[in-house]
Amino acid sequence: MSISVAVGSILIVVNIYDTIVQVIIFWLGAAIGSFLNVVVYRVPAGLSVIWPPSRCPKCLHQLGMGENIPILGWLLLRGKCRHCRTPISSRYPLIEALTAVIFVIVYNRFGLSIQTIGYSLLMCWLLALTLIDLDTMTLPNPLTQSGLVLGLVFQFVAGYLDNNHSIVGSKEYLIQGILGMVLGIWIYDIILIVGSMMMGQAAQGGGDAKLMAMVGAWSSWKVVLLAGGLASVLAIGGFMAVAGYSTLKSGGKAGANKLIEPLPLGPFIALGATISLFGGDWLMATYQQSIQSPDRYLFAIPLLIVLIALLFWTRKMRLRSS
Repeated sequence: MSISVAVGSILIVVNIYDTIVQVIIFWLGAAIGSFLNVVVYRVPAGLSVIWPPSRCPKCLHQLGMGENIPILGWLLLRGKCRHCRTPISSRYPLIEALTAVIFVIVYNRFGLSIQTIGYSLLMCWLLALTLIDLDTMTLPNPLTQSGLVLGLVFQFVAGYLDNNHSIVGSKEYLIQGILGMVLGIWIYDIILIVGSMMMGQAAQGGGDAKLMAMVGAWSSWKVVLLAGGLASVLAIGGFMAVAGYSTLKSGGKAGANKLIEPLPLGPFIALGATISLFGGDWLMATYQQSIQSPDRYLFAIPLLIVLIALLFWTRKMRLRSS
């Protein structure tokens, strides 16, 4: 009985410790999410992310300590500036909460390790670039380039720590990151060719190639290969959904016009990279099981038919827009 009580007490202590760690990580993520809001707003505008401190964009009142608390600050202010009563977008606390949740998820996946630190940083870069791409249709060089360099630094440090402080391990991880970076650029070129064939025009901008390279620098050729495939599928699905909705709502011409409008690919690359990092092993195992199944052709043939139909539909709609 005493042994059972002792074991139970230890488990309680461990659970309390883990809960405290997760709470700390949550609020750390929320604080970093607050900084990401500044990055998303200021970097595209060419402003410093350090100075001046956070302030109301209308009356320029500098936010105090109580007003600048992540998530809670917006709630306490009831979504309005305390001085001029200008509404504050709800996106700010949502991004802070999302970043906090992401940090907790990464911690639960990798524990207290260099991977938790590294992939949390990668998620910050991906989230900031996603929001900027949605807002401005651009992927700023300072973010993609700094993310790429930091990814290679992460590979070097992770290789050193994961291989008993061995420089050989650092070199292996660094080479892995460089190969992933190069493959990311090649995958972008393939997506560009396929997308241009479907659209009859260039499908992406140059920033997407740098983003793919950045993802590769943080991971490996397997992750970036899967991320590129998922990004393509997600982008096609999202693009067709928008065009199809416009067609049903406003008529064929409006839907066709959606096919010649620019589409931000950055969010799809970021989502594909996130899925690949956290669910890539499961997806690859599922894929290997499916291709070994005797019923694999029952799924492959309908999928091929759907893809061909989408290709012809896209071409037909593009002709109607011209």
